[in-house]
Amino acid sequence: MRGDGDGWVFDPDGSRYWGRHGAAGLLLRAPLPDGAIGVLLQHRAAWSHQGGTWALPGGARDSHESAVDTAIREADEEAGIGHHEIVVRLELVTAESVSGWTYTTVIADVETPVSTVANGESTELRWVATGEVDLLPLHPGFARSWPELRDQLAALAYCPLGGGEVPTRRR
Repeated sequence: MRGDGDGWVFDPDGSRYWGRHGAAGLLLRAPLPDGAIGVLLQHRAAWSHQGGTWALPGGARDSHESAVDTAIREADEEAGIGHHEIVVRLELVTAESVSGWTYTTVIADVETPVSTVANGESTELRWVATGEVDLLPLHPGFARSWPELRDQLAALAYCPLGGGEVPTRRR
């Protein structure tokens, strides 16, 4: 049953969104060597939708998956991070369309910036200090959600060893 989420969803105005059951991405954070908190970003391959921009590893949600499952699976496929201990902290619906399509950002912590291995959907993966994310050419959807995500990161204490239940919030 894996892979049934691949495909476009269309709004009445023709806007299209990837993921027949919605989509999710992983906003993974860790302390950088200089003491700043960094997030893992993906430089999207030129051939991909909105190629050449920076965003989160993520993608289409399959019908049997939770947003957390999708975000972690996609981050593993696109960045090779599945074998690291990830502590999920928050799920936040950061985009919704008229058709009912949603994008959920899953915020998670790791103890150190994990090594990554880019697949064909990425030209580069990079740990970026949160204060420098705005300096990159961001994917339009990520750019719209980044101010709220940045505020959530600031309000959510970094905690790589757990910290209780994972709340879900909608915009």
